[in-house]
Amino acid sequence: MLNINHVLVVVVVVVVVVVVVVVVVEVVEVVVVVVVVVVVVVVVVVVVVVVVVVVVVVVVVVVVVVVVVVVVVVVVLFLLLYF
Repeated sequence: MLNINHVLVVVVVVVVVVVVVVVVVEVVEVVVVVVVVVVVVVVVVVVVVVVVVVVVVVVVVVVVVVVVVVVVVVVVLFLLLYF
């Protein structure tokens, strides 16, 4: 026969299972949010580093071109004035 003890055990087991499922779902949500945030931060950092590297390379190339042009102009002027 079914007595009150059996009913209490079933109720306790059901409550424990529900609580465990809710806690696991919450933990999984938090982990997913943390992973998404970490991935977004890593992507942003990589994009910023790439942009900085590209800007530095462009600046170096522009400076080299300007220096070469100035040197060529100075040499041509020197040759024109002295020969």
